[in-house]
Amino acid sequence: MYFLLLYDALDQFTDRRTPYRDAHLALARAANERGELLLAGAFAEPADGAALVFKADDRSVAERFAASDPYVKEGLVRHWTVRKWTVVIEAGS
Repeated sequence: MYFLLLYDALDQFTDRRTPYRDAHLALARAANERGELLLAGAFAEPADGAALVFKADDRSVAERFAASDPYVKEGLVRHWTVRKWTVVIEAGS
């Protein structure tokens, strides 16, 4: 199953994230190496949030990521949500 973790970020998010970026990227890389996190990135124009795509048995993987994410813990993310995502077309299928 696929899950989207959606972040609603504060104003000037890209400027304010700098002190926490290395820790955030380390968390994301670890999730990617475990095969949980497939894609991740910030929205552009405006840079007001981000989307992360997880492949897991249930939503708890994405929820644990958000709870551990320095961006969330330091208050840069105003709100986050996890949505189950029904994928119709997948690369290689």
